[in-house]
Formats: sequence, structure tokens, C-alpha cells
Amino acid sequence: MRTNPVLDELGDYPIAEIQETARRMRDAGERLIDFSLGDPREPTPLFIREAAAAAIPEVSQYPTVSGLASLRQAIAGWVGRRFSVEVDPDTQVIPTSGAKEAIFTTPLAFIDRAADDAGLFCSPGYPIHERGIRFAGGEAIGVKLAGDFVLRVGDVPPDAWGRLRLLWSCSPHNPTGAVTSQDDLAQLLAACRQHDALLCSDEAYADLWEDEPPASALQVAGPGSKGALAFFTCSKRSGMTGYRSGAIVGDPEAIAVIKSLRSSVGVGSPEFIQAAAAAAWADDAHAEERRQIFNAKRAIFRRRFEEDGIAVVASTAGLYVWVSVEDDIAATKRLLAEGVVVSPGSAFGPGGEGHLRLALVPTIDECAEAAEVVAACLRPAS
Repeated sequence: MRTNPVLDELGDYPIAEIQETARRMRDAGERLIDFSLGDPREPTPLFIREAAAAAIPEVSQYPTVSGLASLRQAIAGWVGRRFSVEVDPDTQVIPTSGAKEAIFTTPLAFIDRAADDAGLFCSPGYPIHERGIRFAGGEAIGVKLAGDFVLRVGDVPPDAWGRLRLLWSCSPHNPTGAVTSQDDLAQLLAACRQHDALLCSDEAYADLWEDEPPASALQVAGPGSKGALAFFTCSKRSGMTGYRSGAIVGDPEAIAVIKSLRSSVGVGSPEFIQAAAAAAWADDAHAEERRQIFNAKRAIFRRRFEEDGIAVVASTAGLYVWVSVEDDIAATKRLLAEGVVVSPGSAFGPGGEGHLRLALVPTIDECAEAAEVVAACLRPAS
């Protein structure tokens, strides 16, 4: 059977093998505490579930590409409260079926495979940034991050700018939890504008931070958001991973192009899901409660690791703890044997080797239990 060669080149989704091993262990009756996928266990707030149930129609019909006006208005309202940025809900906001599909499909709207176009992504990073570029037919140019794991304009290869159609940034960063400063975002956007490339800012974890709220590309873009697109989701801020509801916000010209693409794709969320999302974006109290829960989980690991001399890198925001180890594959296997599932850093691309990612998804009690096991497995030899 003939298949798209990109599938063979990329192979399976990086964490799939770990999940298969963990599933076999669960099927055998073994108890696991799973930190591998960013799928939190805290219940979706009741008012969100009630909004979804109340909106289930007697007759189901196709959703529109633009989505419900009430949802776009709720998203624009949250952007205004969170970032002090005014956006037009009719021309600068488009609801999506979560952030993942939006990130994957967006390059299809801007990359011309016949023109030697390219897109840039960070490594280690969220694998979908690279995969969307490649399936769109562009060259995926990876920038290997190190140190504080923040992408800066000087990290972009100078000879790449002429071919770039889009550049992916991610803050708070997956997998490391690093935060890009407003100044660094401004420099990235200025360079993108100079070279007619879109700054695509993955801000899925924008409502999860410890000390200071992370900046958005929308804040540095100014009125009209020229050259900038920000990607958001209800998944983490509202516990709606299974609802698949997100948004793209920014440059109205780019949003119009994306709408044109999406009319051919059929990725609009059901309207009862959109009603639930509108309720979620309109409320900040539940997001603040969840932020405090994730901070409490992170603090458990940070305290335990500091006591044992285990290095935590970045990890000041988002949903993850990024831990420095000698051999990430060996450490992952040791932990799995002890009933703790984590993700090896190498699964997120070059630059991730020598690290582990722990997603703060188990309960606080499970985190406290697992922290002892993880520390015992990773404790440096004295």
C-alpha cells in the first residue's frame, strides 16, 4: 500500500511506545502513577458540564467554521482580561477543536510546497509543531534549545529567514515549563514582520504560572496583531482535555486565510461543546483554583528534588517538571519498573536527551507518593 512518506519518516508518535508498555502493565493488574501525558485528573468544573448538557440540541446540525458568536466574544473577553489586549471577535478570533488540530492544520494555509517554503520549530518541543509543517510540504527547520530553553531571535539561522512562512514559539514551553519574556517575544515578532513570516505562538499553558503571568505575542503585536497568531485551549485552564476546544487569535488577514482552509477540513467543534467553552472562557475563578493546584504539585517535587540534589531545569510555569538526569531512557525504564510513568526528554527531539518530563496530572497525594519513588531512583550517588 502506498502511503504518505512523511508518516514513515516521522514514525510513531514519540510517547506511544511508553504508553503501550504502561497499558500492558495496567492490564496485568499493576498499579501505576502516570506522569507521561498532560491530561489532568481534576474534575471539569460543574458549571462547564452543565453548560454543555443544557446546550445539547434535539436536532444536531453541522457547526459553522466561524463558530458561535457567543464563544468568540467570550474568548475576546478573556484575552482582554488576561493580556489587556482588545481583539475583534468577528475578525481576529476563530474557535478550534483544541490547540493540537489548530497547530497541525495552520501550516496547510500558509506553506507552498512548490516554493521551497519552510517553517521553524523548537527542539525539544511539542512534536505537532514539526509535524504540521512537514505534512504541509514545507521544510521543518529545528532549532535546538539549551540552557534556559527559551527561543530567541539570535537562535534562528540567518539563512532560514528568506524561506520561513511561519515560526513556532511556545511559552510556557512544553516540555520544559520555560517562559519567554515579553522582550524576547517582541524581537521574534519584529524579525518575523521584517521577513514576512508569521509568528505562531503556542500559548496553551498561558493560565498556569508560579510568580508572574507569562506574556503573549498579542501583547507585543499591538492593535490589529499584525503578523502574530496566538493559540489557546480550554484543556488545561478548565480541565477540558476531552472536550477538544481551543482558539486561534490574532492577525485578521491570517485568520481569514485560516477560515478559508477550515471550510474544507470539517474541524468545527459541536455547538454544545462551544457553549461549554464560552462558559469556561467567561470565568477566571476556576482557572485560578486549578493554577494553585498545579503549583502545589510542582512544589512537592521541587522541594523533594532540591533535598536530594536532583536538578530541576526551567519549570516555572505550565504543567510540567523538567528534570536533569544522566540517561533519560534508562531513568524512564527504572521508574516504570517502580510503577511511575514519565516521558524521556529525547521523545521531544534533540536537546531533550538527559532530561525527564513529569506532567503534573496525578492527584496531590499521588504526587507526594511518587516524589519519594522518583527521588530514590534519580538521587545522585554520594
